[in-house]
Amino acid sequence: MMDWTDRHCRVFHRKISRHTWLYTEMVTTGALLFGDQARHLDFSAEEHPVALQLGGSEPADLAKSARLGQQWGYDEVNLNCGCPSERVQKGAFGACLMDEPALVADCVKAMRDSVDIDVTVKHRIGINDGASYDFVRDFVGTVAQAGCTTFIVHARNAILKGLSPKENREIPPLKYDFAYQLKRDFPACEIIINGGIKTMAEIDAHLMHVDGVMLGREAYHNPYLMAEFDARYYGQDSATVLSREAILQAMLPYIHDQLARFGKQGDKGGLRLNSITRHMLGLMTGLPGARSFRQVLSDTKLLATGDPDLLMEAFRRMQRSAGIS
Repeated sequence: MMDWTDRHCRVFHRKISRHTWLYTEMVTTGALLFGDQARHLDFSAEEHPVALQLGGSEPADLAKSARLGQQWGYDEVNLNCGCPSERVQKGAFGACLMDEPALVADCVKAMRDSVDIDVTVKHRIGINDGASYDFVRDFVGTVAQAGCTTFIVHARNAILKGLSPKENREIPPLKYDFAYQLKRDFPACEIIINGGIKTMAEIDAHLMHVDGVMLGREAYHNPYLMAEFDARYYGQDSATVLSREAILQAMLPYIHDQLARFGKQGDKGGLRLNSITRHMLGLMTGLPGARSFRQVLSDTKLLATGDPDLLMEAFRRMQRSAGIS
């Protein structure tokens, strides 16, 4: 979810679900150790529980980055062994790490020795044309010996050459049974399934076999799906769920605060309103008039005003379009 699940996105998602775990976009060790740490690591206290997802393959660098994550207050550090992009491969990390389980184990051990928070691994079920379950079983077994107890399994192979990252999310076939078998083979580990999951019925079906479900694109494009999660999976009173209109209103203080801190678009180093509102385009998915809502929040002239009340104007336009007075 590079360039998607940034801190603005996570604050928005937290307005919808109080208890769902949120994950950062992947941050490379190089960016943390040699770049602007605050830009990559700063987050709002309301985001908890939130995990820092790291990209890297050098145990010492990952250990240092994990320590930074703990110092910044993250609740978990996650090592990405699933990203198939060629840019990531050039750095010798992401999905290509699945071919080096001993190295991943060393990375996990180095991080676990450096922090007190959980260290988890996100990975695919195989790389390229490999079709054997044994490959992912042996990968998980090796990494588990280093002390990792939580594996987030994107149940597709990663094709390292010839497919774009988008195609890698769609073309390799899903093999959910591989994740189910991992849970049977490693009952003491927490196995969380990921990949192509879109509905509550699908989530419930997977939870019959594994410990958890991770959503990616569906949570982004249809975020209000998460409104059911707290009551359904965390025992929270359903009366606490915010309406979509209330979520927009709840975002306004955050947007005003961010604009006060960083300045409006046009100021030196100013914040573009679109950098926050772009994550909210899918909030009205499935409702009459949702297209009008998206059109307002995609209008460059309106966005250039930097007026946070554009959110409520988008909602009013949606209502008028749907014939609601």
